[in-house]
Amino acid sequence: MFIQTEQTPNPATLKFLPGETVLEQGTANFVNAEEASRSPLAVALFAIPGVAGVFFGYDFITITSDGRDWAELKPVILGTIMEHFTAGIPVLTTVSGDVAEASEDDDEIVSQIKELLETRVRPAVARDGGDIVFHAFREGTVYLHMQGACAGCPSSTATLKYGIQNLLKHYIPEVENVEAV
Repeated sequence: MFIQTEQTPNPATLKFLPGETVLEQGTANFVNAEEASRSPLAVALFAIPGVAGVFFGYDFITITSDGRDWAELKPVILGTIMEHFTAGIPVLTTVSGDVAEASEDDDEIVSQIKELLETRVRPAVARDGGDIVFHAFREGTVYLHMQGACAGCPSSTATLKYGIQNLLKHYIPEVENVEAV
C-alpha cells in the first residue's frame, strides 16, 4: 500500500491519501479522542502523541497536529493508516456522516444553499483536505461549520467571505452574509 501526502493551506494539517475509499458517503470529524470512539482508525491515530484532530473524507484522511514537527509525526501516522487498511478493519463502526442533507422542513432558500454547498463548495474544500457543513440560515446570514484542514486554517476567513459568500450572494439574493460557527 502506498499512501500519498499533500500539504493543505493550513500548516497544522496534512492530507493523507491511502489510494482507496475511506468513507463511502459523508464525512467524519473528530476533534478529540473521546469523540473518536466510533472509529477504530481515529482511536489509533489519536493514540499518537501530537495528533489533535482527525477528519475522514471520501478518499482522504486529514490529520491536524498540536504543533509537533511533521517530520516526527508523519512516519508514525503513515504506519498506523497502513496497518489499519491492511487489517481490513472498518473506518467507522457505525454509519453516521456529518453531511447536511435537505429535509422536508427546509424552505426553498435553505435547499438552494445546501445544493450550492454540495455541488460547488464541498468538492473544492475537499481538495484542500477539509469540509464545510451547513449549520443554519437566519436573517440573511448563512452559518457554516468548517472541518478538517479548513478548521483553524489561516485562509478560512477569506474562503468564507470572498469565496463562499460571493458565490451564495450571486445565486441567492436573500443571502447577505456568511459566518463560521
